[in-house]
Amino acid sequence: MEQNLKNIMVVKLSAIGDVIHALPVSYAIKETFPDAKLTWVVEPPAYEILKLNPYIDKIILFHKKEFKSFMGFIKQFFPFKREIQEEPYDAVLDLQGLFKSAAIAYFAKSDIKLGICNMREMSNHISRPVIGKHAHGHIVERYLDTARAIGCKVEEVKFPIEIPQEEVEKTKIILQNSGARENVPYVVFAVGANWPNKRWSVDNFALLSDWLYDMKVMPVIIGNGPVDEQRAKDIEAMIEIPPINLVNKTNWAQLAEVIKNARLVVGGDTGAVHLSAALGTRTIMLMGPTDANRNGPYGQIENAIEVDRSCKACWKRVCPKNVDCLEKIPVRLVEQKIVSMS
Repeated sequence: MEQNLKNIMVVKLSAIGDVIHALPVSYAIKETFPDAKLTWVVEPPAYEILKLNPYIDKIILFHKKEFKSFMGFIKQFFPFKREIQEEPYDAVLDLQGLFKSAAIAYFAKSDIKLGICNMREMSNHISRPVIGKHAHGHIVERYLDTARAIGCKVEEVKFPIEIPQEEVEKTKIILQNSGARENVPYVVFAVGANWPNKRWSVDNFALLSDWLYDMKVMPVIIGNGPVDEQRAKDIEAMIEIPPINLVNKTNWAQLAEVIKNARLVVGGDTGAVHLSAALGTRTIMLMGPTDANRNGPYGQIENAIEVDRSCKACWKRVCPKNVDCLEKIPVRLVEQKIVSMS
């Protein structure tokens, strides 16, 4: 597609890890079409991540929860539709590939509507799937194939994330108040994940914490919500020297600063761990129900540790066999990986 696009919409609503995976599309668009206006439609949980991206000119929030009731739909639909149709677009890229994103793409005014290679829920009837050369590769490259389809060169895969200086300073205070010591290296534990079978056990994190302290490295726990909070408490109760606990203490900008300065990040297939890979921090991803080839830490797939099970990469949120999916990844294996990365 050889043309100069001036107004482009990206529809990538959720989840946070997937939105992070899609960030290089914004860089590719602005590198190819520097004068283009880029609008991104997203759900509220990932809004903070997009606010750190200087290549996005306008963010439209899609409040999915408010559309679920009849009265909520009536109240939200027409204002949201007006915002979507405020201006015409030279191209709309549906990187979600589901009914909800297809509905947004449908109402957007554009003659060019493209989607990812594996469109679902009839979304392929609204946006044409782009079956690019990376259709069976990493999800970052699959998203970038849609950018290539509108003429983007993609000479460099870059995750545009800029942390405001005021958030950098606030992060220093948060770390100090939580007991972190300056000039002492630390390793971040991302202890949570939306899928229960993506979470490594608290027992293993506790053992790894003890090992790191023996190596003169501080463990730092990150997370959000009551489940992560309880998991952090369980880890603290198992060890003599508790890790630095930042669960529910940071926003996404501050978390990015914590991760950016970490020696290493360890966790499952979840947003914070993908953020680590995007920031270029060394990342060990412990994987079971999802596929490292598609979802592993981008740029460092060799640091994905996949569970030794014949049923790995089943893509099921809950194990039908009722087993602890990641239980077969022992602490020893993670320790060996850390040593090999030193």
